Amino acid sequence: SETEQKIMYRQLLSTFNPRPVVMRTLDIGGDKQLSYFPLEEENPFLGWRGVRITLDHPDIFLQQLRAMLQANVELHNLSIMLPMVTSVSEVEKSMRLLQQAFDELTEEGIAVKMPPVGIMVEVPSAVYQAYELAKRVDFISVGTNDLIQYLLAVDRNNARVAQLYDGLHPAVLRALADVAKAVHRAGKKVSICGELASDPLAVPLLLGMGYDGLSMSARSLLRMKWVIRQFSMRDAKELTKEVLMMDDVSEVRCHMEMVLDDAGLGGLIRAGA
Repeated sequence: SETEQKIMYRQLLSTFNPRPVVMRTLDIGGDKQLSYFPLEEENPFLGWRGVRITLDHPDIFLQQLRAMLQANVELHNLSIMLPMVTSVSEVEKSMRLLQQAFDELTEEGIAVKMPPVGIMVEVPSAVYQAYELAKRVDFISVGTNDLIQYLLAVDRNNARVAQLYDGLHPAVLRALADVAKAVHRAGKKVSICGELASDPLAVPLLLGMGYDGLSMSARSLLRMKWVIRQFSMRDAKELTKEVLMMDDVSEVRCHMEMVLDDAGLGGLIRAGA
């Protein structure tokens, strides 16, 4: 219920206050399934998921948005993020529903505040419209787990092709660089999440591309901080420029392994180094 959601969100926001908390709106479909919301599709990764579901069910969407806004009263550390965005129209429809939730609560006498709103860039269409999307929101987060599989047409859970799933593929790296450039051109900040954000071979490149934040699990924080400290921003940018000229994923991987070895970070990429 809306009340139950409000209580849970309030506990979370209060725990981290005054630090910022980013909450995604309902993000199911693909490999994210709920027992009480069955989704049976022949190709779930290209089907009904993320913001598509919530826009088709505005009652569910409005209930969650109302709960988030109420939980944020007087705390003001909430940011809302929309998952699986594929078009500008999806963002505009979502923003109208958020405005509706805000107006309803205001009319009810609840002193809500409009939080920053961002989107997930997880599909190629969002990569190519990153600038247009960034102009309509407050921040962008690139979800690399899904973006890589969509760019490379590889199901990362399929053992037959799992070896082809590689975040250091030149096409992936160029897409990530393009997104960072487009979002900054729109005057917004861009972060990156997914397994790539805690890959020591990728982190220097993400810094060189200009990503403002890396989202990762707590167990990866100390290792990635150590990686970041070994590279100046100038060196990271030069390294990224060099790598973006490479044509093959094996060439990129070998080069980055040598770079980390030279920086004394070989132990992070191979056992016993």
